Amino acid sequence: MAEMTIRRVGVLSLAKMQGFLMMVMGLIIGVIYGLLFMVLGATMSSLAPRSDGQAIGGVGSVVIGLIIMVAVPIFYGGIGFVGGAIGGLIYNAAAGFVGGLKIDLESDIPYTPPPPQWNPYQQAS
Repeated sequence: MAEMTIRRVGVLSLAKMQGFLMMVMGLIIGVIYGLLFMVLGATMSSLAPRSDGQAIGGVGSVVIGLIIMVAVPIFYGGIGFVGGAIGGLIYNAAAGFVGGLKIDLESDIPYTPPPPQWNPYQQAS
């Protein structure tokens, strides 16, 4: 096992990943709430007498359900992107004081560290 320390994270990389993950969560939540609005709206529209304005409210609820299915993932993705960027900046600042996050990595490929005098920019003589 090799113990490594994450000293810095790519702020944009973290923001993109967090934004995508939150968009997926928003898609799940948006579909659930959108379907709920649509079903309740369709039920309200079908149970209403034809001369009543309640049928229009039911159709409006179906439209709101569709809007929820589109708007919630976009909103969650945007908030996740901003939150990931702020979180990355805070992590980088905190890692400067604390020293970073230590993780243990395990690999099937044996790792041999380079010798101490190794310099990748040095010309071979």
